Amino acid sequence: MGIMANLVMGSDGSTTHSGSSKPLSSPSDRARFHELRALASAILIGGNTARNEPYASTPVPLIVITKTGQIPESVLANHQLNIWELDPISAVAKAKKEFGENILVEGGIALLKELLLANTIDELYLTISAKTGGENIYDLSALTRNFTVESSEKFGDETFLKLIRN
Repeated sequence: MGIMANLVMGSDGSTTHSGSSKPLSSPSDRARFHELRALASAILIGGNTARNEPYASTPVPLIVITKTGQIPESVLANHQLNIWELDPISAVAKAKKEFGENILVEGGIALLKELLLANTIDELYLTISAKTGGENIYDLSALTRNFTVESSEKFGDETFLKLIRN
């Protein structure tokens, strides 16, 4: 395991729709999402994800890295919340030291890109949804160029990929 990342994308590369990943997701994707959380010792997200996704409760410590410190009240109510003003690479190193080796990155594409460029992610879990028309579009081939597909499963109009860093 190690440093894992989970991301849902539309077939056009969109990573959000109306500011959130939830419209791109499905019950199957959310089930996989919870399976990954069960393997994690902590979850790492950025401030933008904290402001746009539901993180009032998490099964393991939640780390929010933010430059602005603007965290919604709902997330501030999370009893496992840790707010760090660190860059993503330093946050991963600190998270491993404080919480254990299995860190799950659930942050958005900006956070994920930085960690991928630094070869920090060991396992990348992608759900490719048939949905289109969202924002924050990213090229899947650029995202996965340093990875090998370990498994690919099709469920309805979604494809679940597990990729391992080369």
